[in-house]
Amino acid sequence: MLGHLRRWRARSFEARHPFPGEAWQEARSRLPLLAALPDDEAGRLGRRAWRFLHAKRLSLHPELAETTPFDLPAQLALAAQACLLTLGWSEMEHDEAFTGVHEILVLPEAFRRQVEEMDEFGVMHAYEDERAGETSSQGPVVVAFPDLMESGDFNGFNVVIHELAHKLDLGNSLDVDGFPPLPRDIDPRDWHRVFMGVWEDLQARLERGEETPIDDYAASHPGECFAVCCEHFFTAPDVLHQAYPALYDLLARYFRQDPLARRPAD
Repeated sequence: MLGHLRRWRARSFEARHPFPGEAWQEARSRLPLLAALPDDEAGRLGRRAWRFLHAKRLSLHPELAETTPFDLPAQLALAAQACLLTLGWSEMEHDEAFTGVHEILVLPEAFRRQVEEMDEFGVMHAYEDERAGETSSQGPVVVAFPDLMESGDFNGFNVVIHELAHKLDLGNSLDVDGFPPLPRDIDPRDWHRVFMGVWEDLQARLERGEETPIDDYAASHPGECFAVCCEHFFTAPDVLHQAYPALYDLLARYFRQDPLARRPAD
């Protein structure tokens, strides 16, 4: 009965909001990340992104809205990058995962926040942090326009995927902790073991003054580790697989996707 109802709703939506095929093809042509998708996956992603645009609010800061055209292909491209995380999941799983996503707000520039953090010795440190994006449990997903324009390629950076990964992480808590709701086929002990191994390796490399194989922002907090690893999984899968193959395999099971197989050859 539930499956029948969902199919009826999908047909009803499509009747009221015909899928903009030309705009979707234009969106794909603008972003290598979308252009690399096989046609069957691209078709599913495009329709999911179209529904996402109607279910969520996409807002531009007034200053940005006055100066920057944000046409339908651009809107679809943004929504598709968000929905890429759930492409391997069912519609029900996708809806549940993004229940806490109500709005995506695009700001003209990166923004600053006053941050207080306690170190391992119990000392509180206050500093100003410049951010390309921000996410909270019930608040909007905020992204900076310049960083949005840098997203969509196979370069290990994607502000949309990063912030929406935080939303997945928030699915079972009020704060990001790197431990999202897991499917039944993933043992939480395996998740903890694999991510802890990556975390410890990053910390050790930084202590030795070495470069980290992925963005060292992953070493700042377990929640950021998860989000950064999600960015690399989708946009630099070769880098993540080479550095941390066990983590790549774990995320492939979690997302039910294999981005390495669809990454274009250099």
